[in-house]
Order: sequence, then C-alpha cells, then structure tokens
Amino acid sequence: MVRIFRYVVMIVAIACLAIGLNNCAANSPSTTSSPPATTSSASPPASDTASNEPKININTAILSELDKLEAELGIPALSHQIQASRPYGSIDDLVSKKVLTPEQFDRIKAQVTTEEIVLTGEAKDVDYLTKLSLMKGHMLVAGQLLDLKLPKQADPHIGHPVEEIYVDIGDQFPERKVPEFKDILTKTQDLVKSKPNDPQIKPTYNQAMQAIDQAIAALPATQLQTPSFVLKSIVEILETAVAEYTAAISGGKITEVIEYQDSRGFVEYARDTLLKQIQPKLNATLASDLKTKMDELFKAWPQPVPPAAPIVSADKVASQVKAIEKAAAPAIS
Repeated sequence: MVRIFRYVVMIVAIACLAIGLNNCAANSPSTTSSPPATTSSASPPASDTASNEPKININTAILSELDKLEAELGIPALSHQIQASRPYGSIDDLVSKKVLTPEQFDRIKAQVTTEEIVLTGEAKDVDYLTKLSLMKGHMLVAGQLLDLKLPKQADPHIGHPVEEIYVDIGDQFPERKVPEFKDILTKTQDLVKSKPNDPQIKPTYNQAMQAIDQAIAALPATQLQTPSFVLKSIVEILETAVAEYTAAISGGKITEVIEYQDSRGFVEYARDTLLKQIQPKLNATLASDLKTKMDELFKAWPQPVPPAAPIVSADKVASQVKAIEKAAAPAIS
C-alpha cells in the first residue's frame, strides 16, 4: 500500500507540473497540503509528549511532578502510591504492580518513562530554578502558617524541600559552588516538630530561606533577568500548581489541605518574586497583562488555610494558567 500511495503521489506531482500549480491546488485532495504520514509504528522519543514536555520518570520524579499524573487521572494519593511502589523495571509495572488499571495506564503512558532523563544546558538551568522555586513556595506557605500559630500544618511544607527536592538537585550544588544547606532545612523542621514555640524557629527559618536564595543566585544574574528563561520556569511552576490544586479537590470540597497550600505557595512565589524580577525587561503591555492574569489566578487561594469548598474551580484555575502561558509565549524563545 505504501508503494502504491507513493506512486500515486508521484503521478499527482507530475500532473501538477504539467497543468500548473494553481489549477492543481484547486483540484488536488486535501491530504496533499499536510506533511506525509509516517508508516513507522515506533514510539515517540523519550523526551517528547503530546505537549512537548519531558516525560516524568516514575522512578525518580518528586511528588510535585507525580501530582500531575494524579490530577489528570483524578486518583487521590496516586503520587504517593507511585512513589511507594518503586522501583519500576518498565512503565508497564504501573499495571503489574496494580498502581493503575490498564485503562488508567493507557491515558498517561505517553507521559511517563523509566529511562534516566539527563538535562543539559538551559533546560538543566530552568529545571534547577524551578525546583528551587518550588522549595521556596513550600517554605513561603510554611512561614505563613507559622505566623498563624499552626506549626503542625507548617511541618510538611518544611519537610518537603529537604525530603524531596534537595535530594533531587543536591548533586548540582558542588558544581555550582553552592554551600551545602541541608542541615539548616533539617534543623528548621526539627524545631517546628519538637519545639513549636521555640523563639529560635523564626531566625532558623530565615536562615533556611536565605540558603535557598543563595542557591538560586548561583545562576548567572543575567540569566535571572532574562524574560524567556524565567518565564519558562514560571510556566513549569504554574503547571505544577494546577496539578496540586486539582489534587486538593474532591467532591466539590477541598479535602487535601497540603496540596492546596503547596499550590498557593508556588503561585505566590512565581507571581511576587520571579515575575517581578523580569518585569523591567518585559514589554510594558505584556508585563501589565501577565501581572493582571497572575493576580486573577491567585484569587483561588484567599488564605493559607483553605476554605471548605474551593473559591475557584480546578478547571478555571487550569484555564487561567493556559491564558498566562499563551500571553507569555511570544516572550519565550
């Protein structure tokens, strides 16, 4: 069939030359205006998905990344189930280990991998900034909860940076000449757990925040002021926030408080820190538009302690993030 199809295409092409391109265009079938269909049944490259995003490595991804799968499938605590069932020899183990049904697996199999994903160049730097920004988001909402005298709610948000994110990017710190700061994160968490009223919590927390800032500052200052670079990170952070926010909602109620608070911290840091630092370099109209859209998005999180029911639906939050991404697209090279 492929040879016959190619032969027909050649005949049509010859006819086009003979008759004239204009007449041929008017009478040729619509399929000739599309790229030729591939006859290969091979899977797309590991780095490609339907949205051109890197695949999620189910053996190594942090919970915030796995939450994207949880949000898409609508399965409560799926990210924890995936993490608890590691290691995976192949993505098919998600079914064989009964983490997902075959039907559920079919919906996300194009988004996952067990192959090691090695980032280089700018992609590595964007990922580095994104991971540290997620760390800041966790700590930001933890600080707000500490101010509200809610140390038990603050505890997991202090724990996630050291338990999840630090181990994921810690191997980059020596090459980037970043001083080790795991100890100060651990010390902050231990104080909150064991001595929630200790006056040393605040200064220790501030040291932890400064250590994360120092790690971010290891990136070149020019890079941190470049809109295309920072906007790539903002987009990743907002997509993670959508996943967390979606995972927080079940049956029209906010049932997962931690996920709600995670998403709040992520969006707040993206809006109040990352966007602000590139605003002077943005076109004034675009800067205003992005700020307005981010302010509208943040209305979904009125307080660090969530309301019983969401103020804004998960679909509307996702739609607003897509609007931000669309507005930012021209500035992302």
